[in-house]
Amino acid sequence: MGERKGVNKYYPPDFNPEKHGSLNRYHNSHPLRERARKLSQGILVIRFEMPYNIWCDGCKNHIGMGVRYNAEKKKVGNYYTTPIYRFRMKCHLCVNYIEMQTDPANCDYVIVSGAQRKEERWDMADNEQVLTTEHEKKQRLEADAMFRLEHGEADRSALKKALPTLSHIQEAQSAWKDDFALNSMLRRRFREKKKAIQEEEERDQALQAKASLAIPLVPESEDDRRLASLLRFHTLDSYEDKQKLKRSEIISRSWFPSAPGPGSASSKASSVLRKLAQGRRCAPSSCPITVEDLGIVRRPRDVPGSPQPTAEKAKSREPQAPQGTTQDRPASSQDGSEETANPKTCGQWGQEGNGQDKSRPPSGSSLEAPDPPGTLQPGSLSSSLVADYSDSESE
Repeated sequence: MGERKGVNKYYPPDFNPEKHGSLNRYHNSHPLRERARKLSQGILVIRFEMPYNIWCDGCKNHIGMGVRYNAEKKKVGNYYTTPIYRFRMKCHLCVNYIEMQTDPANCDYVIVSGAQRKEERWDMADNEQVLTTEHEKKQRLEADAMFRLEHGEADRSALKKALPTLSHIQEAQSAWKDDFALNSMLRRRFREKKKAIQEEEERDQALQAKASLAIPLVPESEDDRRLASLLRFHTLDSYEDKQKLKRSEIISRSWFPSAPGPGSASSKASSVLRKLAQGRRCAPSSCPITVEDLGIVRRPRDVPGSPQPTAEKAKSREPQAPQGTTQDRPASSQDGSEETANPKTCGQWGQEGNGQDKSRPPSGSSLEAPDPPGTLQPGSLSSSLVADYSDSESE
């Protein structure tokens, strides 16, 4: 600023140094220019910095410590010989004006109007700070010799109490005098710490690659090491004991297969077959048994001119069952006798249907078909088992 104002000044032709003295007097202006526009009223515009945090009364916003304003400075009084100045500034967030003034007695600033202070103060005596001597105390020290002696003894006792702290502070300050040694020490510690961090990262990466982990590993602590040392993972029996136990189980096991248990796969299969058989099983009243279901096949001899008895004629009047319901079995055509099969009822098929396919009724049987005229009821089962040999050669 001084160089800018000190050079390249224009002096008009009518400027007389003896008459005007300076360019400011020649232009009839103040050296502070606009800052001194209210100097006739005793007001000077200065750059004021907010001494602490406040709340504006106009917009209720917070104004932090250190915010700068163009404030009007004016002298409003004296504290003894120290002048008291008042500062008036406009809030940068609203049209409200804030007024503050100095407090030389407490070495502080006081808000006159327009704002409220944010209370963040503490007691200087509790904070062990040096307190300013009050005016009454100063007068008493000057007038009363005994009070001055007592005050001196109190100061010396306070000094004795503060000596250890002061010596510790002095030692700490002297340790920081050698900048080169401190810098070397810090760089050495940094290199050691960096090397340890790299080794730890390599160990973590090796462990992650070995265990196929994709999560970051947390550095271990002393509690983790102590807890891991207390754990022991081992089996109760050795490998030889396990082998002996397995051999003894194999020797004591039965050679023959035991009955399937309720939870085995064969029991599940048998239960499924049993359900299917129960579904196909029918009640005696709704499941009439026919001659074809019993497996009796009657094959008459085709002899020309042979008379047929009346029983055969009566049976020939009955409607014949479909060919799919009968089971043709091989028989010798020499004796002409009828072959009989092992008769089984509908309930016996369901009970023996677990593993015997021979006892099942032939495919296409008329178990579920409507009752044909030649069907037999369960009450006449004993009579249906007798075959008719009236046309045999024994007659």
